[in-house]
Amino acid sequence: MKLPHAQSGVGEEQYSSQKKLCDRTALLRSIPGIGPVSAAMLIAELPELGRMTAGEAAAMTGLAPVPHDSGAMRGRRAIAGGRRSLRHVLFQAALAAAYHNPVLKPVAKRLKERGKPHKLVIIAIARRLVTIANAIIKTGTPWQHQFAD
Repeated sequence: MKLPHAQSGVGEEQYSSQKKLCDRTALLRSIPGIGPVSAAMLIAELPELGRMTAGEAAAMTGLAPVPHDSGAMRGRRAIAGGRRSLRHVLFQAALAAAYHNPVLKPVAKRLKERGKPHKLVIIAIARRLVTIANAIIKTGTPWQHQFAD
């Protein structure tokens, strides 16, 4: 049985779409700290990834600090807004990345030595993870750790 021309195009379109998703997943999984759940959530909850700036990506995930200022009073900065479910998954990914990612591990150590609270350190790592993921999807090149000589 032969499929009509209109239906055969749909199969090719679905295949190319699925191939793009697999490629994006492989790129995200190349980042130490991003596992299968984190990669799937980033792709599902943040389809704009790779087409925005680092600040926009952080704001969309709710990892950007929001100022609570009024007039001359400077209030505290806290994370708020964004996609809550994605923020929770990225928090878990940041916990892993803070100990296993060769680039983010020294950053976490430096923040802890400066006396920053544990939660602040993990949120800072999560924001960096989103920035890295955005850059990797944008460039289409997998994670490569380069040691400084």
